Amino acid sequence: MALKLACLHAHESNIGYIQGIAPRGFVLEHYVDPGLLARIGRDPGFARDGAGDRVLEQLEWMAAAGADVILITCTNYIALLDDSRLPAGLPAVLKIDEPFFEEVCRIRQPQLLLFSNPATVEGTMARLQAYTEASSCTTPDVRAEVVPELFSLIMAGRKKDYEDAVTAHLIRKAESDPRLAVSVAQLSMAGAAERAGLETGRQIGDPLRPLARALEMLAAT
Repeated sequence: MALKLACLHAHESNIGYIQGIAPRGFVLEHYVDPGLLARIGRDPGFARDGAGDRVLEQLEWMAAAGADVILITCTNYIALLDDSRLPAGLPAVLKIDEPFFEEVCRIRQPQLLLFSNPATVEGTMARLQAYTEASSCTTPDVRAEVVPELFSLIMAGRKKDYEDAVTAHLIRKAESDPRLAVSVAQLSMAGAAERAGLETGRQIGDPLRPLARALEMLAAT
């Protein structure tokens, strides 16, 4: 029997990524809420006072619509969510950053973790620290950096311009120091990471490949 995988996205451009990796055994439903990030951008206090409530409302709505598993693809939404407030009976919630953190923790060389949305950095890095402590893995040598002035492109629907600019930036970073492991933290950057990897001959880490493996494991259970 197929499982209904309900996916919560910050932007519709992420739908194609999940469609491309979903294994057999899942029926996908997509929920897109770009307004939350826009509200946070205009009112930083909302991230503290009300944004987590909005994410929780979305999850409850998805569960009521019959989701068997919920996937959150936006790292910002994940950082806003207080797990202690998740109601009993909610389906399993898969967070895109956790399989990615597992991969990050396996890398022993210095790492550069790139973001395009500056509002995501603090929450994601705090979650990475909490993940390393909870899993008792060696704390990775990770430095975060924002690719400036690009996130507005993807939010405006200019996906090609966004990916071209992120790809160019990744190529420069990958070629500047061959000893540095380079990864992108956001799903919206995964396409650019693949392109930059092909151009440079280096693997650029991204959340999509670890997520694909996690979904394969879930489908097999």
